[in-house]
Amino acid sequence: METTKDIPDFPLIISVDDHTVEPADVWQSRLPKKYLDTGPRIVRAPLKEISFLGGRFRPVMGAPGDDGPLGDWWLYEGLQRPLTRLDTAVGYSRDEIKLEVITYEQMRPGSYDVPQRLADMDVNHVQSSVCFPSFPRFCGQTFTEAADHELGLLCVQAYNDWMVEEWCGPQAQGRLIPLTLIPLWDAELAAAEVRRNAARGVRAVAFSEIPPHLGLPSVHSDDWDPFLAACAETGTVIAMHIGSSSRMPSTSKDAPPAVGSTITFANCCFSMVDWLMSGKFERFPNLRIMYAEGQIGWIPYILERADVVWEENRGWGGVADKVHRPPSELFAEHVYGCFFDDAFGLRNLDAIGVGNVLYETDYPHSDSTWPKSRQVGEAQMGHLAPEAVERIVRGNAIELLGLTPEGLWR
Repeated sequence: METTKDIPDFPLIISVDDHTVEPADVWQSRLPKKYLDTGPRIVRAPLKEISFLGGRFRPVMGAPGDDGPLGDWWLYEGLQRPLTRLDTAVGYSRDEIKLEVITYEQMRPGSYDVPQRLADMDVNHVQSSVCFPSFPRFCGQTFTEAADHELGLLCVQAYNDWMVEEWCGPQAQGRLIPLTLIPLWDAELAAAEVRRNAARGVRAVAFSEIPPHLGLPSVHSDDWDPFLAACAETGTVIAMHIGSSSRMPSTSKDAPPAVGSTITFANCCFSMVDWLMSGKFERFPNLRIMYAEGQIGWIPYILERADVVWEENRGWGGVADKVHRPPSELFAEHVYGCFFDDAFGLRNLDAIGVGNVLYETDYPHSDSTWPKSRQVGEAQMGHLAPEAVERIVRGNAIELLGLTPEGLWR
């Protein structure tokens, strides 16, 4: 972290990447009765074993009466997924954050409770916040991977109803900004869900950074066009979080998590090149995409390289017939990078574009800068003009997400 001058009037933060831990009743209170025994539900059970190596998370639930620490587990069809300290780590020192199961009582209440979340936002100089899901995973992969897609669609819709009506409901005072899910297995259903939510003011939808990793079509195909058309028509930004392909970058099966954590930006990098070379921005000129938690320091080189490849390899590169402008120009009009701690990227802001950068806090994850997101921002943006700081910290988010001039959701 750089140390530079403080910014006395540092703007109130609009964080475009935080997370919610869903309350236990999100699905049990919304699904039809016949699905309550197979839909998502919470049980308390011991942990038998747990590992996170090579980018793969492997928890094993013990049987009732077994030895082992107790935790709260989501059950859904055959899935057993525990709540862990990594889901909600704020308030703990770095040395205390371990890969361990926890209960709701052992997590910070702001993880799942709206008034407590607003209080934690106040502590952190945050006005408004966009939250990605936890149990559904970052773009709803949990429901996509399930066997029963009729139930899966109901689960997606139940989550979106909870997100809009409760998490971002009256208690939130406009400070929580909805981010909804789609049924990834059907682009027509996805388009319908985008439009259903756009009609009630939603302007952001989660999507996978690399859909083929989920067994889905790539953005180079026409399969996603109904979904992309719906997003373009409604002004819904496509938000892609690191890990939304269910495959965190790593180098080997035994690589420790620190390896993957260092190179998490790689998926965003690959994804952005996909989009820039796909021709979709020219076919759908109102499309906007953003990369949550990908940081920004890598962007200048990738844009430089993409422009060179587009120009020099157009004869055989396979994109001359669909990408008619330099990728860097398409980036400037369609792509947003998000960061919470990237001094290098901010030193090279001219090569990225002040209008293409958004700020985030990653509450309540272990990487979060809470409760010092203002101090981090001041230290890293002290060399920038006040108007640039204003755009990065809140102005760009207001424009992209269709917020009120005051930075609130409707």
